[in-house]
Amino acid sequence: MGVTQKVEDGKFVDQSAQSLVKESAKKATGNDSLGKDAFLQLLVAQMKYQDPLEPTSNTEYISQFATFSELEQMQNMSATLELSRASSLVGQTVLIDVTDSSGNTTTIQGNVDYIQYENGKAYLSVGGELYSLDDLVTVADDKYLTAYKLAVEYMNLYNKLPEIGKLTIEDRDKVERLKEIYDSMDEYQKGFLTDDYTENLDEYVKRMQDLVTIAGGSEDNGEASDADKTEDNAGEEAGNVEGAEQEE
Repeated sequence: MGVTQKVEDGKFVDQSAQSLVKESAKKATGNDSLGKDAFLQLLVAQMKYQDPLEPTSNTEYISQFATFSELEQMQNMSATLELSRASSLVGQTVLIDVTDSSGNTTTIQGNVDYIQYENGKAYLSVGGELYSLDDLVTVADDKYLTAYKLAVEYMNLYNKLPEIGKLTIEDRDKVERLKEIYDSMDEYQKGFLTDDYTENLDEYVKRMQDLVTIAGGSEDNGEASDADKTEDNAGEEAGNVEGAEQEE
């Protein structure tokens, strides 16, 4: 069997089996990865460009073909499992990390509407956009969602409060709601809150209790003053009536 060597611009071109297969694979897939099609091309190229003085034995070809068959079955099984896994996510609430060209990562949360399968890859439709299954971070259950919502409400409310020293009676509803949310949480739900959002809660509650007490005392004093004025007016009116009777 004759062997030819390709020449370009007066130079021998590398035509080893692996280089030929990689070149074909690049044209087919646009990258350097070798799939099952490239594996077959490698096998054919190996047969075509083998050393005629030391040809590869049939046993080696059979062994390589068996390896290829096993690889193909594993790839098919992997694709089936991925599709099955993706299909089970329809209707579920998921968290997906998306990284842009600048390297910034954004977490997307939403329900999976449907699954789209392209080029051996599964994509999740969330909010009208398609995201790779590889970007999936978490599948959220009801327990997680409840804890997440409570934590978000708590932190948003906490961020609206002024510093403890600037707290006023107008903030009473916020502080009481904050305390109510925290007391309703179990240990799992409290784990969604960082120390920055919990360590000053007791101080906020204590300060608000003091403000309520002060405000209540002021109201009591005001009511007492009004009562005293009423009694004084009543006494003056009684005195006027008695004076008028004496004159008659």
